[in-house]
Amino acid sequence: MINAWIVATMVAVVAGVVGFFVVMRGSAFVADAVPQGAFAGAAGASLIGVSALLGLTVFALAGALGIGLLGRRGRHDVATALTLVLMLGLGALFLSFTTQYSSEIFALLFGEVLGISRAEILPVALLGLVCVAAIAVLYRPLLLSSLAPESGAARGVSAVRMELAFLVVVAVATSMTLPVVGALLIFSLMIGPPAAARVLTSSPLRAMALSVVIAVVLAWVSIVLSYQTDWPVGFFVGVGGAVCYALGRGWAAWSGSRGSSSGRPARAGASESREPASAASDS
Repeated sequence: MINAWIVATMVAVVAGVVGFFVVMRGSAFVADAVPQGAFAGAAGASLIGVSALLGLTVFALAGALGIGLLGRRGRHDVATALTLVLMLGLGALFLSFTTQYSSEIFALLFGEVLGISRAEILPVALLGLVCVAAIAVLYRPLLLSSLAPESGAARGVSAVRMELAFLVVVAVATSMTLPVVGALLIFSLMIGPPAAARVLTSSPLRAMALSVVIAVVLAWVSIVLSYQTDWPVGFFVGVGGAVCYALGRGWAAWSGSRGSSSGRPARAGASESREPASAASDS
């Protein structure tokens, strides 16, 4: 249980930070495709007898770079789908070479936070530090290229380089979150809390901090409920992420209706109009 608390907290922090930019850049499909496709790396690693996390990280990076490079010459969603299909095909091939379906690969698909060993804590912590440090270094140009690509290009911020750098960060972040929620439920932590946070505040820094808080609370509550009910952690994280976003939208709508009835501008509309100005001041 101690290992579960430690790893879940680290994963939630990274998911909240990276997920903020995933939501802002509209890269939800990429955040879903990279870990699912990287499953092939885990299958290949299990086949040759090395760490599944190592194989998963390698394939996640390869998939992210493939999406970025192919997306430069065509539609981004098509490049993402083709990369996902290719890696899933490789995963099916690797699994066909073995007669035993490894429980470790199953855990990477659906999550097994209560089964995390002490030896897995350090690799997850290192990957998490890399992700947070990368976002800290890239924060200003990444924010500018996300909200105003034309202005960023005028200031010398290359949209292509930012996209490739961000995809690498997403690959590393999704790799480290798999032991908690699994590849099939990676949306739970990287989409739900950041989307809810963006609805509640227009400031990028406050939204990122709120996203981390929501993700951490969601992870902790999910572990408690999983321990008490013996249901999968991924189920509670997935449902909780959707509930967080629904509550955020409900709060924004309620605040907007109060503002309209009192003669003030609706909060949601005001938030959208202030966001570019707030982001510009932060960057």
